[in-house]
Amino acid sequence: MVEGSAIRIIFFGTPAFAVPTLDALLQSRHPVVGVVTQPDRPHGRGQKTTDAPVKARAVAAALPILQPASLKDDLFLRQLHGLQADLGVVAAYGRILTETVLALPPLGLINVHASLLPRHRGAAPVHRAIIAGDRETGVTIMRIVKALDAGPMLAVASRSISPDETSDAVERDLARLGAQLLVSTIDNLAHGRVNETPQDDHAATYAARLTKEDGIVDWRLPATRVHNLIRGLHPWPHAFTFLGRTRLILLRSAPSSDMHTSEPGTILEAAADRLIVAAGEGAIHLHRIQVEGKRAMTPREFLAGHHLSRGDRLTAAP
Repeated sequence: MVEGSAIRIIFFGTPAFAVPTLDALLQSRHPVVGVVTQPDRPHGRGQKTTDAPVKARAVAAALPILQPASLKDDLFLRQLHGLQADLGVVAAYGRILTETVLALPPLGLINVHASLLPRHRGAAPVHRAIIAGDRETGVTIMRIVKALDAGPMLAVASRSISPDETSDAVERDLARLGAQLLVSTIDNLAHGRVNETPQDDHAATYAARLTKEDGIVDWRLPATRVHNLIRGLHPWPHAFTFLGRTRLILLRSAPSSDMHTSEPGTILEAAADRLIVAAGEGAIHLHRIQVEGKRAMTPREFLAGHHLSRGDRLTAAP
């Protein structure tokens, strides 16, 4: 490849987070020669099969699409080789790439990772950053190596996290930020202007994939940590608690340092627009809640159909 020339890109991605990066590449001078995305899967109650966001965008752009069930499949590897890409770009593809795939493009593969590496390596960096109460996050463009999210860093961009931001809002902004950073990084790569900085493995943390069990609220925690869990798990899998045998999904909240002597999980106030619950330290004002299977409600709407009194308890299990 001649220095400064356009770089042929093979793009790996699946969910909505990856779409801005694909769009930015399509608007750049670097041709996207194909897209690798996860196989179609049924979703929702009706289990209908619909195109994931990246596939839908690739179809609209008339790009070659590969959806291998296995990255070791011989036909897939032949097709991938036939696209003659110079560089692979990964944004939330959802699978660990094999050494064979990593070795195919002459310039290797780089990843758009939604954290300030080495903090929050793994599948859920945005959610884990908010749950942890981080005040800053960002995007790292890193070279992909065999070890998970451990490759050298090519570029970094940061942004603050406000105290009430939810993971979906932060992720949308990081997708935009990452798309811009990725294209400028490839431009620099084409001109030989990229420095690769090794990560400090001793400072690494792991952002494990989310499960529904992550959403169980432990009311013994300080109010700020409960609040961070609620906003960090929005829009999935959501924080939740139980009122008797009824599962309540917690959608919006605010922490306070209100002094109380009640057991954690105790209702401190339940009237009009105020639904306040004791935490291990301070209290949580619940602003939006949802009975499982029902619509989201304000405290006033919820209390109109559910009798709650001061001293009632919310618990981690029915």
